[in-house]
Amino acid sequence: MNDKILIIGGSGRIGSSVAADLVNHTKADVTITGRDVETGTKVAGKLGNKVNFLALDLAEKEKLREAITTSKIVIHCAGPFHYRDANVLKTCIEEGADYLDVSDHRSFTSKALEYKSAAEKAGITAIVNTGIFPGISNSMVRQGVEQLDKAEKIHLSYVVSGSGGAGITVMRTTFLGLQRPFVAWIDGKWQELKPYSDRETVEFPAPYGNTGVYWYDMPETFTLPDTFPVQTVITKFGSVPDFYNYLTWWVAKTWPTSWIQNPNVIEFLANVSFKMTNFSDRFSGIGVAIRSEVTGQKDGKNTKYCSTLVHQNTAIAAGYGTGSIAELILDGKLKKPGVWPVEQALSTDLFEQTMVSRGVKIQEEWL
Repeated sequence: MNDKILIIGGSGRIGSSVAADLVNHTKADVTITGRDVETGTKVAGKLGNKVNFLALDLAEKEKLREAITTSKIVIHCAGPFHYRDANVLKTCIEEGADYLDVSDHRSFTSKALEYKSAAEKAGITAIVNTGIFPGISNSMVRQGVEQLDKAEKIHLSYVVSGSGGAGITVMRTTFLGLQRPFVAWIDGKWQELKPYSDRETVEFPAPYGNTGVYWYDMPETFTLPDTFPVQTVITKFGSVPDFYNYLTWWVAKTWPTSWIQNPNVIEFLANVSFKMTNFSDRFSGIGVAIRSEVTGQKDGKNTKYCSTLVHQNTAIAAGYGTGSIAELILDGKLKKPGVWPVEQALSTDLFEQTMVSRGVKIQEEWL
């Protein structure tokens, strides 16, 4: 009998990419959930006979519990995570299912980490932030930190082409991230920053080249300083075409806070942006690039270790990040009871093995 994996929100762009990775790399039976029966059934049909669809709303708590009870691993892909509580994780702990998610917001990550001791006592492995960024990006940082004798500064940058192929949820997430200032670990202390501030030009591999990135509130902003004894962690994000950067900057800089915190305004911005990127995607593509630069000491000398990754489809890359960890859990290669950000749970050797198996090339160099 095959292991069963439940993907909450699996009929969406990211969730279906996770499901596709599991079909390609495991023998698990996969159930994807969603609220739209017609869409979910079509998505499951395209993924093959190992994938089934279950109509499920997260508000249906007993139906959710029933689905979790029969699952080996539950993967939470139902964003935006700004609005989510940790009920799926809590239920997994109570029902004995391992847990992964593609969460990408500080507030949700903080809620999930509060269940660390409960998961540990239950023997449940729960890993948050497992997609592409956060996710693969965190493991690239760990890879770099381990190359140095002493790491002092982490500079992590991302750029996404248009929609990234990830649907309207990502648009909502982008504008939700502009709502409030956040704190970052800079020069050994927490400092408050405004989202989408301090534009910096970063050199990414082709086809991106020199691209503008901005401060953006990500879970890595606080999990990486907790994981690694560094003095500074910088997390910046940008889009191409550059027009979208200036649009987002303009909203963050000039719009009243009351507007940005209004759900109707967020929905309006998300829908307008989604329509715009649907048009521009045909020119820009839907790829992603990550640049991780770790500064520190090696053999008594100051140095920088830089790693970069480019993938032509952001959603597929996110599927690799989460699917690879599920594969390791199923194979018995990764078991770490508790709740962990991905860089605290996944070893570099296992990370590198799963990326190679998926044809993902990470370029590495000393600067």
